[in-house]
Amino acid sequence: MNSRLTGDETALWKAAARVLDANWTGTATAASPGLYPHQWSWDAAFISMGLARHRRDRAEAELLSLFRGQWADGMLPHIVFNTSLARHAFFPGPELWRSEHQPAAPHGVHTSGLTQPPLHALAALRLHECAADLDGSRAFLARLYPMLTAQHRYLARARDLDSSGLIAICHPWESGLDNSPAWDRPLGALRLPPTSYAPAQRPHTLPNGEDYDRYVRLVALMREAGYQAAYLREAHPFAVEDPLVNAVYLASTHALADIAEIIGADPAPHRERADRVHHAMLDRLWDPDTGCFRARDLRDDRLLPVITVGSFGPLLDPELPAPIVRNLVDLLLSARFAGAAGYPVPTCDIQAPAFDRAGYWRGPTWISTNWLVWYGALGHDLPVVADLLYGSTMRLVRQSGFREFFDPFDGTGRGSHDYAWSAALVLDLLGARRAPQAA
Repeated sequence: MNSRLTGDETALWKAAARVLDANWTGTATAASPGLYPHQWSWDAAFISMGLARHRRDRAEAELLSLFRGQWADGMLPHIVFNTSLARHAFFPGPELWRSEHQPAAPHGVHTSGLTQPPLHALAALRLHECAADLDGSRAFLARLYPMLTAQHRYLARARDLDSSGLIAICHPWESGLDNSPAWDRPLGALRLPPTSYAPAQRPHTLPNGEDYDRYVRLVALMREAGYQAAYLREAHPFAVEDPLVNAVYLASTHALADIAEIIGADPAPHRERADRVHHAMLDRLWDPDTGCFRARDLRDDRLLPVITVGSFGPLLDPELPAPIVRNLVDLLLSARFAGAAGYPVPTCDIQAPAFDRAGYWRGPTWISTNWLVWYGALGHDLPVVADLLYGSTMRLVRQSGFREFFDPFDGTGRGSHDYAWSAALVLDLLGARRAPQAA
């Protein structure tokens, strides 16, 4: 624990550490034992950053456990299943994905067939930045580096569907912001067969009904095509270039270059890829008319209309032009986002018809997206924004605990209790805030 913490911060630190300890399975951290008992990809990246400040050994184990599920083509799946649990402990379970029938999937490990925002190289670099044993940390980075480069090669080869430099998501779940209103238009265009795929009842906080049938239909289409890149490029009905996903991809590509330098590998290919992603985001996703980044639907080559927290993802780009940074900050602090929310940042434009203060990713505040905006603000020397995000996040957990998500107006906790990434990112925020500054 950091000795520079105040008494209140020390109490938060201990509470967050207790959540991570309780959710530890022996090999990985359950996102939430009651509702999400398996290992999720970008949850693991967030969780590892918190564990690095609490239990370094578990931080490394968290990432290695996730990469057990990496496919031979480099695809890092968004779920690695804990097969010791009851078969129907979570839907959709291994029976939907049928990874065991895919030649590229790992033997003896059940996974999904989707991927998620590639935060992992950035997470690995964060682990190194707060390591006490630098030699041991370099050895860990050297072990992880081939897995990270394989992940990024897969994305560049199989998910740059328009040969633009940007990667596409082929399912809303791949965005990490599952039911965001940003996906309503392309999801609504998907034609459903006459039978329903999804279970009739899901936890009340999660998407249900016809939308869920569309999620499962997209999985079925991908599975029937063997999750092949050619199918995704040419025929799959859902293909979107998302600003948050690509900003995370860009940040991790920069981190991969830094890791290469640390372990004595060549950073140049990663720097070149980062430069291409940077320019492609500006060319394809920046909308000067609305002054923000918006997702692009590749199937009709149009920017999607709803503005969400994903629009602020490109703050993770360290080379984002200053006028664009100012536009994003103005939007963030406006009455459409933080300016009208007592507990920012809401995940959807408050003034949009689709905004729902209790609707999962359709309006509530999440600590993960707060952390991403906070981290981006630090990179652009925006202390007002960084302090706002730090303060509002701490107020949320003081008031409501380490919940899955929160009402952006009154801070009420919603969804799962003892949510691992909420606890982990509070540890990272506390650790970063109180770390001694370099002379």
